[in-house]
Formats: sequence, structure tokens, C-alpha cells
Amino acid sequence: MVRLCCSSPSFWALPVNLRLTLRATSVTRTLRHSYSRDATPPSLTIAGTDYPTDSWTNVPQSIISQYGRRLHIEPNHPLSITRQLVESRFPGFKSHNALPGVVTVDQNFDSLGFTPDHPGRSRTDTYYINKGTLLRTHTSAHEVDVFRENSTDGWTLSADVYRRDAVDKSHYPIFHQMEGALTWDRSSFDSPQACLDAIKQSFDKLPKHDLAVEDPNPPFHKERNPLQEKYHSAAEAELVGAHLKRSLEDMVVTIFAAADKALTASGQAVEGEKEPLKVRWVEAFFPHTSPSWEMEVWWRGDWLEVLGCGVIDQPLLIRADQPNRIGWAFGIGLERIAMLLFGIPDIRLFWSKDARFLKQFNEIEPIKRFQPFSKHPSAPRDVAFWLPKSSKEAIVAETTSSGMSASSSAGGQQTEPSRDVMSEPAFHENDLMEIARTIAGDTVEDVRLIDDFTHPKTSRRSLCYRVEYRSLERTLTTEEVNAMHEKVCGEMVEKFGVEIR
Repeated sequence: MVRLCCSSPSFWALPVNLRLTLRATSVTRTLRHSYSRDATPPSLTIAGTDYPTDSWTNVPQSIISQYGRRLHIEPNHPLSITRQLVESRFPGFKSHNALPGVVTVDQNFDSLGFTPDHPGRSRTDTYYINKGTLLRTHTSAHEVDVFRENSTDGWTLSADVYRRDAVDKSHYPIFHQMEGALTWDRSSFDSPQACLDAIKQSFDKLPKHDLAVEDPNPPFHKERNPLQEKYHSAAEAELVGAHLKRSLEDMVVTIFAAADKALTASGQAVEGEKEPLKVRWVEAFFPHTSPSWEMEVWWRGDWLEVLGCGVIDQPLLIRADQPNRIGWAFGIGLERIAMLLFGIPDIRLFWSKDARFLKQFNEIEPIKRFQPFSKHPSAPRDVAFWLPKSSKEAIVAETTSSGMSASSSAGGQQTEPSRDVMSEPAFHENDLMEIARTIAGDTVEDVRLIDDFTHPKTSRRSLCYRVEYRSLERTLTTEEVNAMHEKVCGEMVEKFGVEIR
């Protein structure tokens, strides 16, 4: 039973059926008038710059307050240590680590070929400052600009990215992506063969390893993993792909060797789990590469999806005014790798300012496993509600989360639509996630759908979500949790016209 209406002992002393009746008849009526939608201010100030707002504006203050933290370059932060570890395997590459998170719709979507009706453009998925400006949803928002700059053949790029997403231990509305690319300018060589020779010479200089590698598929496949026949020869694509794979295999050797050392030093290593590191390449589809692959790593008894990569889509380079370049790109989630490296169990910890967390990491020392400093009890609360009777718009529930776990060849999202997004849904569960995060902040640990019921006679649909509250730093009181949960329910009533059950 979720306590929504009253924390008075006398209320809870009432018979169960009477409590249910009081709750059903009074909570919705009370909450409907207790909470109101915050008026959108005429402008938003982000990093000292004022941006005009409009009907598209949906960035909450809780997100703006975290803008500019730049955890990926904060000294001694585990995300920064992870970034530096990856960068160390690409000597000579230029690092872009301070690009602003406010970008245009053209940078984030149009320049990358996103269709006009792509779901990523929806206000349910993306934080809009106004109709033409948003918080980047992927590091690929900077790809065309960086390629156009043409300051170096190889580069890496890391940044915070923003998406309205699920609430759980591995997803957060702000996370960090890193991508890298290496290209060769074919126009600088006397012949196509001279360019191939240069790529082969570069390949031969890459560090060698003794990894067991499973790569059963051909370098490209007409249907499954096509060659860009209009732009690339078979020899070019095969050699660029081989260079890419060897480069990334070297990177994962470094990462997982560090992880093994940390496990052993902490005494957490289980001898039976210590098997030789293995890599396998799996054919994939990504919007800005072809052919494309996902890399999976066998580590400590499990196959782990690590990154996405491929031969760069030539139209993207053409849009960047680099039609003669050919090369490869990869994308990786920093949180995913850092959680493996340091044994960090909850993504919210990366945002902690608690010295008990931060003092455990030092970038000039060998990587050490995270030592939990507390374990506080969770406080689950359910919110069950009838959707509006008159609703004719779509209802989007139990969606697939993105964020940290999403693979990408260079940090991007799929460019083709996967659902009809021409109109905003009447209810999207990302909105519930956003309400919970805005009200409860980092004390909300998980939100998940536990029941979806349609009444056989009235055809009314009811959803029930379980919200888990847990602070990483202290035990929450019952009164605190009840107060936060009542606000969550009230916002649901006000913003979506639902009826609390």
C-alpha cells in the first residue's frame, strides 16, 4: 500500500476498505488543485548565456544546474581517468574535451541525416531550450564541425550528453560519450595504391597483441553489412576496417588489463573467473558507418558489449567538405567502461560530491576498485492511475531505454524513425521519469512499469509504476519519502489528467 494522502497515525488505524475509499475519492481531487505546471520563463540562462524560450522548451532546472560539471575532465574523477586511459591508446590524436553542450537542431539532427519524424527529435526524448536549440543528445552533434575543421587526421571527442530516459542504476539523464576517428586524405597521394600503401604501413606499426579474436564474417556483405560501393573500393574498405579493429583491440587490452589489476589488488578476483581475454566482432548497423561492427569482450565469465564502430559514411564527410577523405570511427560510453573498471554499482555515484566517494580515485595511481561506504535501505512506492477517458493520442509505456547502454559507431542515434512521432503522445513514461527526477533528484533510484491493465467492460487503461527511493548518503525517513511521492502523484494528475487509483 502506498501512502499518498495522509501520514497521520489515526488515518492508518482506519479499516483497510475505508482507507481505500477515502484515498480513491479524495487524493485525485486534492492533488489536481495542489500542483500546477511551472510557468516557462521568457529565457533560460545556461553557462552565462541567455536563450529565449518558446513552446518547445522543456529543460528542467535540475538539468540546468548540472550543466557544466564536465565530469569527464574533472581531475581524479573516475570518468576522467577512464577518458585518459582510452586517449592513451591513440597517440598523436587531437582531443576535443570542452565543446559546449548547447547545440542547434541542425548540428544534432539535420547535419547527420535524421529524418524529420525521427523519435529522437521528440520533446519526450530530447531536452529543448527552444525550437531551434537543445542540449546535445550525442557527441555526434559535433562530428561534421570537427571533420570540417580538418586540423588533424585523427581525433577523439568526449562530452556530456543529455537525454530524457529511464530511471535505474545504469541510466541517468546526463551521461558521457567518447568517440574517435582517423581519416586519410586520398587527394594527398599520387595514386589510390599509394593511399592504400600508407594505410597498410600505418596498420603494420600498430601494437600487436595475443588476444583470441573471433571475426567469422567477411569484411563486408552486400545485404548485412554493405560496402559503400559508390565511394570506396573493396580494398580500401577492407584495409580501413582491419586498421580500425586492430586499433580498438589494442585499446581494450589496455582497459581490461587495468581492470584485472584493480580486481586482484582489491582481493575481489575469483581465480576460476580469470580466463584469457577474448574479443569477437559482430556485424551491426549504425547510421554514420558502413560496414559497421560491435565489439564484444569476454571478461570474467561473460560477454560484454563494449563499443560500436565502422568505416565512416562518406556522405557525412562530404557534408563536412571533406569528400576525398576515407577513414574509420568508433563510439563508446564512458560510464559503462568506468563502472567495469572501478566496480561502481550505481550511475548516480558519478555525480556525488561526497568526499567518501571522490577521495577513492587518483589519476596518477593505479586504478583501484570502489569501496562502498554505505548501504541505505530502499523505500518503494507504487503509483497506479487510470489514463484519461477521452485520450485519443498514443500512450507510450515500457520503452527501451537508451543512454549509457546504447552502442554507436560514433556516439550517435539511429537516423530512421522507429515509431510515429508526428504528434506528442498523451502519456510517455519518460515524462514520469522526468517528474520523479525533478522532485526527488538523485534519491530516486528506479522507476519501472509493474502492471498494465485494461478494464474488460469500460476499456479504460490503467498503469502502475513502482518508484524506488534510496539515498546514496543517508537513510530517508518515511515522511520524506511520502512527501516526495505525493508530489510525484500530484504532478501526474496535473500534467496528464490521470486519475490516481
